[in-house]
Amino acid sequence: MVLKTFGWSFAVTALGLVAAVFIGGWQAFGIVAILSILEISLSFDNAVVNAGILKKMNAFWQKIFLTIGILIAVFGMRLVFPVVIVAISAKLGPIEAVDLALNNKDLYEQYVTDAHASIAAFGGMFLLMIFLDFIFEDRDIKWLGWLERPLAKLGKVDMLSVCIALIVLLVSAMTVATHAHTHSGPVDKASTVMISGIAGLITYLIVGGLSSFFENKLEEEEEREHEEEEAAKKAGKPVSAVKLAGKAAFFMFLYLEVLDASFSFDGVIGAFAITNDIVLMALGLGIGAMYVRSLTVYLVRQGTLDDYVYLEHGAHYAIGALAAILLITIQYEINEVITGLIGVVLIGWSFWSSVRRNKRLAAEEAGNGEGSDEKSEVSSGV
Repeated sequence: MVLKTFGWSFAVTALGLVAAVFIGGWQAFGIVAILSILEISLSFDNAVVNAGILKKMNAFWQKIFLTIGILIAVFGMRLVFPVVIVAISAKLGPIEAVDLALNNKDLYEQYVTDAHASIAAFGGMFLLMIFLDFIFEDRDIKWLGWLERPLAKLGKVDMLSVCIALIVLLVSAMTVATHAHTHSGPVDKASTVMISGIAGLITYLIVGGLSSFFENKLEEEEEREHEEEEAAKKAGKPVSAVKLAGKAAFFMFLYLEVLDASFSFDGVIGAFAITNDIVLMALGLGIGAMYVRSLTVYLVRQGTLDDYVYLEHGAHYAIGALAAILLITIQYEINEVITGLIGVVLIGWSFWSSVRRNKRLAAEEAGNGEGSDEKSEVSSGV
């Protein structure tokens, strides 16, 4: 099971590390290895949240997530995205931006750093909406009941998540976002943060809304699936499950990719603290992204989220922390180690709480079983 799920990750790791040695020797090998670990530590909560979505998809779309999805994650977000950011912020053509990334790495890094405010605002708002929608939803299983019960009651207010997100964005623009100078001249960071943050909010509402809409449509179609299959078989044309799940799975896949993009922002920016070589960065972050995807599929196939029910809660609290950190880093620098540790601690705490819950439920079931056995012995006169 482990080899089947992580086989491609192991292969990509070996190829990536060998490529690093050929490119820059053992020093490059060490850089790629460190970047891989950085990406995995920062994105473990991403894997847990992804698993909650991916488990609703069929095997076909899970494979798409691991194939086309990883190409988008590695080449799109870890290689192309930083170059696109530089091209837009520096008003350069695509070829010029690529040339800058390969031949003038220091200036390339500076351009990416200059664009950090807009990147952080976009990603921070997208992740904040995910967190707010989660904590305001009334769930049967609650982890921190003292906090989640009153929040679930507040969640009955329409558009509360959007209102709070906009308030947070406004406060961020008025506080952490100040005027700054970049290579392209003075920048009104407040307006940049507002525009980028609203773009992140709109992206979440569109993609998340479409995902929810088609997910509901999928559930309705699944209720009629058996009848449709029977009718199709009589006509000699079996119905494809992939066709039935097509639109729903596609938009859920799109949502996953945007979600992964938001999670990768801090990893891409943080990678410049280790290297400004775009090729080594793509190798290291790409290896880490591959493990995150494999871990996502592993969690789905093992049913880990069903066994450890608080994991999803811990991951969403980690998302909320990451959203806050991204918004804070618009003005202040926060070490990536702190970001990664916060996520690991929250998920570890939720895992430990899940284990304790499972032990308590097992003990209660054992106690109830013994009580029923004693009653049967008394009634039989033993």
